[in-house]
Order: sequence, then C-alpha cells, then structure tokens
Amino acid sequence: MPATPVPLPVLQADCANCFALCCVALPFAKSTDFAVNKPAGTPCTNLQQDFRCGIHTRLRDRGFPGCTVFDCFGAGQQVSQVTFEGRDWRAHPETRGEMFEVFPVMRQLHELLFYVDQALTLPAAAPLHADLRRALADTERWTRADARALATLDITPLRHRINTLLLETSELIRSQVPGRKKNHRGADLMGARLKGANLRGANLRGAYLIAADLSGADLRTADLIGADLRDTNLRNADLRDALFLTQPQLNAAQGTPQTKIPPTLTHPTHWL
Repeated sequence: MPATPVPLPVLQADCANCFALCCVALPFAKSTDFAVNKPAGTPCTNLQQDFRCGIHTRLRDRGFPGCTVFDCFGAGQQVSQVTFEGRDWRAHPETRGEMFEVFPVMRQLHELLFYVDQALTLPAAAPLHADLRRALADTERWTRADARALATLDITPLRHRINTLLLETSELIRSQVPGRKKNHRGADLMGARLKGANLRGANLRGAYLIAADLSGADLRTADLIGADLRDTNLRNADLRDALFLTQPQLNAAQGTPQTKIPPTLTHPTHWL
C-alpha cells in the first residue's frame, strides 16, 4: 500500500485564514527575540483589527525576530476555520478561552504530522510505513476533534509513539550512509567551529548548534529533529536531504541563496 502524504498546504501556515492565534494565544518574554513581554491570551500590541501584523515587514528591525522564525505548521487555520468553523474570537468573545487553549495543542499535532509525513516520503523507511500510516491517521483524527476534546487531550503518549517511529526511521536511513557516523545527539555545540565538516548521516537530534559555524558542511541525511539552529552559520552548507529539518529551523539560522536545502522548504528572506 503506497504512503499517502498530507497535502502540503495543510502543513503550511495560511495567515489569511487564521485569527492571528500565534499573536494572541502564545506568551513571549522580552529578550533578543522579542522587544516586549506579552502574557498568553493577550493580543500583541502590533496586532491590527483585521488580524494582520502592523510591522510584518519590519519585525526584525523592530526587535521581533522571534516572530519571523515561528511556524504553526498550519495549525492556525485549522483551529480558526475547522475547529471553530470560522468564528473569530473578536466577534465571538465566548470562544476566546477555549480557542487559545486549543491552538498550542493543534500546533503540536500539526508538527507531528509534518514529521510523520516526511518519514513516509523516504523509500528506505518502507519497513515502517504501515506503522507510520497508522500514526498519521490517528494524528489527523485528533486534528478534526472538537474543541473540548482537544483541550483535554494528553498528547504525551502520541508524541512518544511517533518519536519512537521517527527514531527508527532515522536509524534506517542513516545506516545506509557508509562509514562511521558522528553522534552529537543533545550535544552542546554552541559556537562550535565545524566549517566544512563531514556530518553526513550524523545524529544531531536536539543538539545545541546556536551560533555554530557549519558553513560548507555536508549535512545530507543528518538527523536534525529538534536541533537548535539559532544564528547557526549554514552558508554554502548542503542540507538537501537532511532528516526532519523544518522551516522554523532554517528561519532561525544564517545562510545564503547558495545553501542547499530540501525542495519542500524555502530560503528565508533574510539570507543574503
């Protein structure tokens, strides 16, 4: 039975069909990522009445780079248009509490869909495709649940089940890379000098690569799930088939148009 991928638009943020949930439901603290403090459930001061950001084209200049790296994986429009059937929290204030509670849960579900969907596109992971399809179906079913069910969902068992499958997928893929593969799972590599390094097939799960120099590095088939790539130098690096790489990770890093990335992702606009 062939794997059935999730339609890509489902897993991409569609802000025009979202009620700016990331700008309201989520908290952020004043830091290098955000210019001000904002508690959960309070609209950002830059949010306009039409649910658009008033400084969208100037976020980095105005001290909000954290907004430019966030991605809901399509959870925003799912909650806005499916779970709450197009009823926005301004016109229907009775939805506010439940909508803002559901959004972070839906975001986790959509992130899991993204990872499972990627695993299903990998031919070498064929022995796991049946289990992955079941996990995909179960996760999709939850994305269509009503608000009350989502608000009370304990997502931990589902995350654990899927993480196990993703780890097995990673091991299957990386085992096909010849030679000894580097294991930097969860390692502190902040500021590390890895220019031109051969990291093909490496395990970089959860690694802290903040401000590390990976320029010109070979990261093909490296497992990057959960790796922190804030300000990581990816100039001219090769990430064409890096495993579980996400758009938010790229958005947080530094690179150039010459940086090789998977075809499903895009070069961030700040990469010059």
